[in-house]
Amino acid sequence: MTAYDVIVLAGGAAKRLGGADKPGVRVGGRALLDRVLAACADAGATVVVGGRRATARPVAWTREEPEGGGPLAALGAGVGLTAAERVLVLSADLPFLSRETVDALLAAADEDGREGALCTDPAGRDQPLVAVYRAEPLRRELALLATEHGSLAGLPLRLLTVELDLARVDAGPLAAFDCDTWDDIAAARARIREHGAVLDEWITSVKNELGVELDVDTDVLLDLARDAAHGVARPAAPLTTFLVGFAAGRASAGDGPEVAAAAVADAAGKAAALALRWEEEAGSTPAETGKAAGTGTAPGSGGGGDGGGTP
Repeated sequence: MTAYDVIVLAGGAAKRLGGADKPGVRVGGRALLDRVLAACADAGATVVVGGRRATARPVAWTREEPEGGGPLAALGAGVGLTAAERVLVLSADLPFLSRETVDALLAAADEDGREGALCTDPAGRDQPLVAVYRAEPLRRELALLATEHGSLAGLPLRLLTVELDLARVDAGPLAAFDCDTWDDIAAARARIREHGAVLDEWITSVKNELGVELDVDTDVLLDLARDAAHGVARPAAPLTTFLVGFAAGRASAGDGPEVAAAAVADAAGKAAALALRWEEEAGSTPAETGKAAGTGTAPGSGGGGDGGGTP
């Protein structure tokens, strides 16, 4: 895995949001900044340029000079706190940024001769705040721009990207979707509730809220909940899945996410089999139940030890 640090730009006046605290605006119950931080959780150093706030994981804080000096000034402030050869640069308003997009950028930046890689949006426009830069050329160009213009404040990002040999990554329509207006926020909130996405979004949100690093097989757990509801009673569904999680946690205590995932699958399988046995009993006659248990006779049939009947 390519080692990298990350700089998240979380300043700006958010004028099109009426001056709202954009990094703290929630989509799917999570602050936009926390959604971005979740996509780069394995970064070596995480630097956030902006006002300090509570975050879902530890970060280093800094501010651009002057405050509100723009993205290049923010990059100049953040890069001084990084040490890796690759620097992931992100804005704090990307609700759909994924680990897969980060991996694709890191891979593209490793191509021979490249000085980094950036995402393009569906219209083919470069997105320099969804990008990976090699640290040496990034520092070099920032220093040259500061010398040429006297400061990085107020300079456009294109002055940086035009000087670098960057690969382009088409990561799909949502990777670079950013929230500049309240209409964008509304669109993002609606998108996560679409039928095909809502469960994945919800599970991801719960895992981040609880600090759980586990690949959950939702199909296994949904099948278990269905079997418990149908074979036992509807309230058995949530209670059973809770007990499966508790048992899996106890069985995998001290082990990694892979062992925990296997423990969930094992516990879910046992509980599902038990629910099916309950369902079979509910739909069978006492005689059938006895045969299934291997007794050969049904309760009350009068079978005696000498094979004789009652006189």
